[in-house]
Amino acid sequence: MDPQKNTHITGKPDQGERIKHEVKKYLRYWIWFVLGTVIALSIAFLKLRYTTHIYNTTAKLQILKEDKGLELASFGFGNASINLENEIQVLKSSRISERVARNLDLTMRFYEEGTVRTTEINDFPFQLTKTIANDSITYGQTFKILVKNTGFEVFQGNSEQPIIFPNYSSYGVSHQLPFELEAQSLQTIKENVGKTFLFKLIPVSWAASDVKNRLDIYVLGKSSDLLVLSLNGQNMAKSELILNEVMSVFNMDGIIDRQEVSKRTINFIDDRFALLAGELDSIEGHKRDYKQNNNFFDIESDAQLGMSQRTAAEQAVFDIETQILLSNMLAESLNVNNRGSELLPVNLGIASGSINNLVGSFNSLVFERDHLLTSGGTNNPMVQTLNEKLNELQANINASLNSYKAQLQASKNQLINRNNKFSAQVSTIPNKEKILRSIERQQGIKETLYLYLLQQREEAAINLAITEPSIKVVEYASSSGVPLSSNSKNTYLMALMAGLLIPFGVIYGKNLLDTKIKGKKDVQLRVDSVPILAEIPRVVGANQLFLDPSARTVQAEAFRILSSNVNYILPPESKSKGKVVYITSTIKGEGKTYVGLNLSLALSSLNKKVLLIGADLRNPQVHNYTQPAASKDVVGLSNYLHDASLDWRTALLNGFPLHTNHDILLAGSIPPNPAHLLTNGRFELLLNEAKEEYDYIIVDTAPTILVTDTLLISEFADATLYIVRADVTEKALLDFSKDLNDSGRLKNMAYIVNGVGASKSYGYSYNYGYGYGYGSDES
Repeated sequence: MDPQKNTHITGKPDQGERIKHEVKKYLRYWIWFVLGTVIALSIAFLKLRYTTHIYNTTAKLQILKEDKGLELASFGFGNASINLENEIQVLKSSRISERVARNLDLTMRFYEEGTVRTTEINDFPFQLTKTIANDSITYGQTFKILVKNTGFEVFQGNSEQPIIFPNYSSYGVSHQLPFELEAQSLQTIKENVGKTFLFKLIPVSWAASDVKNRLDIYVLGKSSDLLVLSLNGQNMAKSELILNEVMSVFNMDGIIDRQEVSKRTINFIDDRFALLAGELDSIEGHKRDYKQNNNFFDIESDAQLGMSQRTAAEQAVFDIETQILLSNMLAESLNVNNRGSELLPVNLGIASGSINNLVGSFNSLVFERDHLLTSGGTNNPMVQTLNEKLNELQANINASLNSYKAQLQASKNQLINRNNKFSAQVSTIPNKEKILRSIERQQGIKETLYLYLLQQREEAAINLAITEPSIKVVEYASSSGVPLSSNSKNTYLMALMAGLLIPFGVIYGKNLLDTKIKGKKDVQLRVDSVPILAEIPRVVGANQLFLDPSARTVQAEAFRILSSNVNYILPPESKSKGKVVYITSTIKGEGKTYVGLNLSLALSSLNKKVLLIGADLRNPQVHNYTQPAASKDVVGLSNYLHDASLDWRTALLNGFPLHTNHDILLAGSIPPNPAHLLTNGRFELLLNEAKEEYDYIIVDTAPTILVTDTLLISEFADATLYIVRADVTEKALLDFSKDLNDSGRLKNMAYIVNGVGASKSYGYSYNYGYGYGYGSDES
């Protein structure tokens, strides 16, 4: 047969075969995957059963911009944009958290103690009344409450001596506990006898700090103005109460801030009312007395034209004086203000738009600074920066007021000069009339200002009464119901993955560190150009030889298959005479002598005349297998190669009586120069002569990586069977044998995988593969 067609014995593995090969490595350990999965799922079950569950509670709110509301918007911060980061800091401030802790009385905590896990609950099933003020709690205290058949037993702290409350009530017993305890009904007692409860008292500051630390706030999205409040805790109902209370307290805090502007305006106007009322009373009394003393009742009709002109001028003076008075009032309020700590009244009627804008900016900065004080304190750099801005703005307002009053005074002087001209036209009007007009003018100024402030006060009072909420609750607090730390779905999924991945990792690591071949797949994956003739199963026991030609064991069938496959790699021209088959390996211990000996016996059992030659002159082993075992010094190949007069036929022996067609030429005495003997020409002569007398000449040669003996005589072989052994041959050594084949230094080479049964990693079953129809007589 053409050697080029020998590759049909083993093909190049495709990608599917490679994957199948890899999968088989792990399927062989399926029991470990099952066991690992069961253990992992059991651990997950125990974890879910006994681990404290933590739930996530969330709420959503929107910070509302303040509407202007009537005409007092500029008193507050209605035009200011909302800084969500600042609002988040206010929400998480200790001030808000402390109010929440006080409102919900979070200084008390209730737990039910289980066999393994202690669970937080909303309240005890019996009535517990705290008898100590929150501010009197300066350190944490823990009380264990046991419900017995006769009453309560309470242990304080680490005390082992209980305080006993018979009949389930503490009111009739003298004690120093900071609470009273009493059961409400017999049904409650029956349901809780034998249970243990824990009651903890903590200071308000601790409770506030706990709320602050557990509260997480973030913006819903980059372009969103919604805030998401999140809180993790054991008790979902309690977490929902806390989040809802946080939003309520924050909303009321914003409302109070907004109402503060209206309150400041009302207080300012009330202070001015007292002064204006007194001044009006004084002016009206003076006018009454003046008319009575001077009998002054009407203006001369002939001066009406001049008087009308003068009246217009006086009206202008009146307006200017009103502006001066309002400016003085604002300046007085500004100078009383201490370093910008209070808001300024606005929209008093000052006609200067720049002053009104400065006052509005001043109020906005005051409000912004007050918000920062709540979260950052007076030492906050931003607070100090705002104080400096307030001082600068206060100076600017003073300067603007002074400039404005100077302008008003100049305008007033001009109007007075004009009024003097008009006065000349009405010189017939008595001087007393002038004085009366002056009195009436002052009276009109005071009355107008009084009515204006009265209107502003009503508007401020309405704004105070209808203050809108500072937030809109988008979603009230709700809990997911699925634990965070003990999510059953995720926990079981992770346990399943761990149960599969851990055995996989162990097996993968074992395979990664194991560099030995396991079977023909390992050989094919590394060397796909050399055929594999057979896999020889490992034989356990003393009987490792094919002693009986009619044997039907697994071992016998394996070597019969090998003997049949050998013919496929022999060249066609060798079929007419004896075939020379070399048996070699990379290192010793791979079973080349065992395979060569049994192959020769298998061929002999097929009625073929076979000669087995022990050509490993350095470490001969064939003599150990003969029956009976021959001596190492029996005349053999080395003697024939050394002594030209010796006929090799005289050195033959039949080591196996049942194999009559089987002869053995042992290695003989170990020579000092094996390579020289093998290349002196007599070995080639021996093979040529043996070909004429035998059907097969099986040559047991030396390992190729250790010595060059085999390579020196490789040209005489018709085929070379290269032995690799499972769990012995390193995968890296296959590269060496591949190089020998590719370079042509070994002629017509094929692999035999020996000892495959030593590892069942790939799931081979030789009882099926080789034992088909032969029973179970495997030795």
